[in-house]
Amino acid sequence: MTGSDTPPSFRLAYVPGVTPTKWVRIWHERLPEVPLALEGVSAAEAPGMLRGRGADAGFVRLPMDRTGLSAIPLYTETTVVVVPKDHAVAAVEEVSAADLADEVVLHPLDDTLEWERPPGLPAIERPATTVDAVELVAAGVGLLVVPQSLARLHHRKDLTYRPVTDAPESRVALSWPEDETSDLVEHFIGIVRGRTVNSTRGPAAPAPASAAKAKPKPKPKPASKAAPRRAGGAGKPAKGGAKRGKPRRRS
Repeated sequence: MTGSDTPPSFRLAYVPGVTPTKWVRIWHERLPEVPLALEGVSAAEAPGMLRGRGADAGFVRLPMDRTGLSAIPLYTETTVVVVPKDHAVAAVEEVSAADLADEVVLHPLDDTLEWERPPGLPAIERPATTVDAVELVAAGVGLLVVPQSLARLHHRKDLTYRPVTDAPESRVALSWPEDETSDLVEHFIGIVRGRTVNSTRGPAAPAPASAAKAKPKPKPKPASKAAPRRAGGAGKPAKGGAKRGKPRRRS
């Protein structure tokens, strides 16, 4: 099979904490003939995967090295601290970085937040992943500061989380190789940005099979025939029929 005979497909990468379900569903509705393959990837590996053409586009976390990549920021996440349910932080609605000064705060190697200086006291060694750090929080070793979606992703019944008001924030963006803005990439950008199916950018979406056929226009009614005129005269007939003349008097 030659390259021109290969059917089109779309590969979409996504980092932990991002749920692309809604956008994938719209893709299948609009382009059912183009398969979409999902590729889970760590936040640190996502930029390299896109540069290496391992995916056509991907949901990534900012900040990141954007060399050779285009990116559209989509939303900013709340930053939270993950703590055991019986920890003092669980009793308040939110905390600041200064409130964590006396706590051991874990800083995993795959941390997605850009700190000038991480809060709290450093652990003896940094956990390899966020998943490992969550396990250490559950074991009472320390606390963990992450984007809220990661706290939800790795939720445990014995843990909870609270917002950190002055911590760095993580932004989620849609990214792709800047010299590979294909029609399919444009179409996915349109879906993420909420463009309608009639958008002029990207490939035309097929008409839904269930679309109702246009109703035929009704035929014009024939013009009504004019009322016949009275014989021997012109104009409208008198109401109530023809008038009778008065009888002549006999002489």
